[in-house]
Amino acid sequence: MKKIIIAAFFSVFTLITYAQQAPNIIYILVDDMGYGDLGVLFQNQRKLSGNRSLPYQVSPHLDEMAAQGAILTQQYANAPVCAPSRASLLTGVNQGNAQVRDNQFDKALENNHTLATVMKQAGYRTAAIGKWGLQGDDEKQSPNWPAHPLKRGFDHYFGYMRHADGHEHYPVEGIYRGKKEIWENYKEVSKDFARCYTTDLWTAKAKDWIIKAEEQDRARPFFMYLAYDAPHAVLELPTQAYPPGGGIDGGLKWMGTAGNMINTASGTVDNYIHPDYVHATYDDDQNAATPEVPWPDTYKRYATAVRRIDDAVGDLLKLLKDLKIDNNTLVVFSSDNGPSMESYLPKEYAANLPTFFDSYGPFDGIKRDCWEGGMRMPVIVQWKKHIPGGKIVATPSMLSDWLPTFADAAKLPIPARADGVSLLPTLLGKGNQQESMVYTEYFEGGNTPKFNSFELGRQGRKRGQMQMIRFGNLVGVRYNIKSADDNFEIYDVVKDPKESVDLAKLAHYINTQQQMKDRVLQLRTPDKEARRPYDTTAIPALRLEKCLRRVLNGAFIKVIFPG
Repeated sequence: MKKIIIAAFFSVFTLITYAQQAPNIIYILVDDMGYGDLGVLFQNQRKLSGNRSLPYQVSPHLDEMAAQGAILTQQYANAPVCAPSRASLLTGVNQGNAQVRDNQFDKALENNHTLATVMKQAGYRTAAIGKWGLQGDDEKQSPNWPAHPLKRGFDHYFGYMRHADGHEHYPVEGIYRGKKEIWENYKEVSKDFARCYTTDLWTAKAKDWIIKAEEQDRARPFFMYLAYDAPHAVLELPTQAYPPGGGIDGGLKWMGTAGNMINTASGTVDNYIHPDYVHATYDDDQNAATPEVPWPDTYKRYATAVRRIDDAVGDLLKLLKDLKIDNNTLVVFSSDNGPSMESYLPKEYAANLPTFFDSYGPFDGIKRDCWEGGMRMPVIVQWKKHIPGGKIVATPSMLSDWLPTFADAAKLPIPARADGVSLLPTLLGKGNQQESMVYTEYFEGGNTPKFNSFELGRQGRKRGQMQMIRFGNLVGVRYNIKSADDNFEIYDVVKDPKESVDLAKLAHYINTQQQMKDRVLQLRTPDKEARRPYDTTAIPALRLEKCLRRVLNGAFIKVIFPG
């Protein structure tokens, strides 16, 4: 018994020691924001071009975050839509092994390692705020859903439980999509949140939780998953200007009084357009001799939604500075998939086409596409005193790499279940970076949009069963797959980001073609609820080497087999 007590003591002591050395971590995930929506990644280029036929947005706070941290220019979503992308992020597995595949929204997140359970093992306090959508779709089990965030490692939850609730940003008023429920842990609390625009609401709650966590125990780190439901439709507007200042004394505040829960819960709902966009005009006919025309209201709304998120990020970063924890807080900003075409606005509004801002950036494809525009994410990472400012990370990676990365930062072994790898060696410039395997599979019944800026051969292209895999600079893409023998289109996405030159037509890439066909079979397991035409195909042997990942103090062991 004495030995057991001593062992337990040292186990707890080690956990506390790790916790004291480990960074706080905030993962900010936005909904349907394209790679091209951020100033630093694409919009600033449109502004500097001086071409008045190219309307642009600005994102000053995210640009500043990038200047003080790193931009991951080649990080991919695990899927081109919300639910599977978030499921892979939270569990650290690719879409070939995930329990949530395709657009299975509200399906229960598997009962396994998650970002939150891993961080709790390292002594972290954990909170999820905002959109969840992975609780399990049996409403008879409400509020005790099988995959409630509190059952997947989080100590506290506040937000929209159901996926579709995130399509309305005024839960009490339900202006365009009906009234929605807000959940705090297991209690439904929406009645108190009149005039609360959800971007503001999640931000105010996040700030309140962080402040209280620091007041309670500054020595113990925290992990926060902050999942916004914007700029995804419906394209609603805030009630008023973003409160000035930011941080502890300014910005958004949690008031806690029914009917006045946050300091922007007043005025008129769906009302405020950012001043930069109120009178914005552009050259719609590319003729300088004719007058410019106003932006359609749809795009003023979209740009305001993006700017509101930018303001929220600036507010949160100011809070970390005010609390003097900014030097040891790792903050990641990303989207879940490429830009969408939904607006859910009345018919009198213009359609919400991502072509207006080229929200997909220098790529082709949008949400639901496995082209780069649907998969390449706007990712910024800040960890002051650790990641040098202005760093550009061009190493290919996926959202599922964040679970191993956070485990590594917390000095924990990476769960064997995870498909991802730690990105710390690249971010910190220390050690050898393990190669990330970029792979996705997805089914979608529609077509790639017929946007004039897209390559002619993929305009209106039937999606169907799709796969994407990356080898170095080469990306293999298959659309409307009928069998495992279907060929990949192969593109060098570093030299050819629009994927316009199919290298698969060249004899030099015959071996690469077969390697891609083999590898996509080796990376996955069939799932009866997301059937694929290649499910029953024999899995090729690993010819040169078989990698067995065994985690011993964070080390990888590679076992080589002949043949």
